[in-house]
Amino acid sequence: MVDLSNEQFDAAKARGDARRAGLRAESAHYDAGRNRIVVCLTSGVEIGFPPACAQGLENAKPADLDPIEITPAGLGLHFPKLDADLYVPALLEGALGSANWMGGAMGRKGGKSRSARKTAAARENGKRGGRPRNTAA
Repeated sequence: MVDLSNEQFDAAKARGDARRAGLRAESAHYDAGRNRIVVCLTSGVEIGFPPACAQGLENAKPADLDPIEITPAGLGLHFPKLDADLYVPALLEGALGSANWMGGAMGRKGGKSRSARKTAAARENGKRGGRPRNTAA
């Protein structure tokens, strides 16, 4: 355990309060016309993102996205029909899910990429009967 003086604690608390000041959600709604979750922050900034990009919302239907509840501290969004939650500060950092979920999403995106090199490799594998089967080790 770390021993802090009262002054160090107060300074750390002030830094945390200042950091969170603009990171709280004031309101949130689903914009069906643009297919976006729109979050208005206490700082006046609005952020929007497609539901398919957020963990827990990727398979949601428009009817599932209304209402959106904001936690009392304004740091979380809750979607009661889906029992899904998003952390507002993480949204601002571009993280729309856990590290594992985000990694999987990036892997799926990378797997869809096309390049001359990837195409040539796939053709060579095809000439040899396709991708080798996985064998138990």
